[in-house]
Amino acid sequence: MIKKVKASLSEKFLLLFLITLGIFSFSFFFITKNKCFFVKKVDLEKIQFSKSENIVVMNVECGNVIIELFSNTSPNSVKRFKSLIEKGSYDRSAFYRVLKDTLIQAGDLEYGNIDNINYFKIGSGKSGLGNLQSELSNKYNFEEGTLALARRDGLNTEDSEFFIILKNIPLFNGEFTPVGKVIYGLDALKKIKSAAKSEYVLRPDYINYFKLLK
Repeated sequence: MIKKVKASLSEKFLLLFLITLGIFSFSFFFITKNKCFFVKKVDLEKIQFSKSENIVVMNVECGNVIIELFSNTSPNSVKRFKSLIEKGSYDRSAFYRVLKDTLIQAGDLEYGNIDNINYFKIGSGKSGLGNLQSELSNKYNFEEGTLALARRDGLNTEDSEFFIILKNIPLFNGEFTPVGKVIYGLDALKKIKSAAKSEYVLRPDYINYFKLLK
């Protein structure tokens, strides 16, 4: 007759430790693989907007980003921006330039679509609508979440490209055209993929879609 051998107290503790370690390891692997795990989801159904005509929604990998546009501060730039959103021009536009925890940039309509990205020319593409006049404002402070039009070295060269800053950058005050500001969902943008040694990203994250709220 075979007798059952009871596990000692130390053996029970060891087994419990191994089970706990296994659960912790699995949870850690799941969380690190899912970069959006701690990002709070923005539910549009639960938010009321006083000026819905100036609200746009950008959907990225980690959820919705709600942006309020400055139609009074930069009327011509906002008009162009809304027009491109309405046409779906920004859908699948890559965040090809990312400075971690500082800035993300997208909107190259010619060379920056994720389905046909051109790494050699990205950042030089055009919308076909021509350049805009810069709409600078010394009164506007470039705070975390500000969306502005990107430009080349000189003024009046803005087109379709835009950037969003992830922290306050006072040096940008009066230097770029402010178009709007993120009011919900900034955490989702902070999860956008960056490169370790360069501000330009290979196989970048991208905008799923951009739409007008109204």
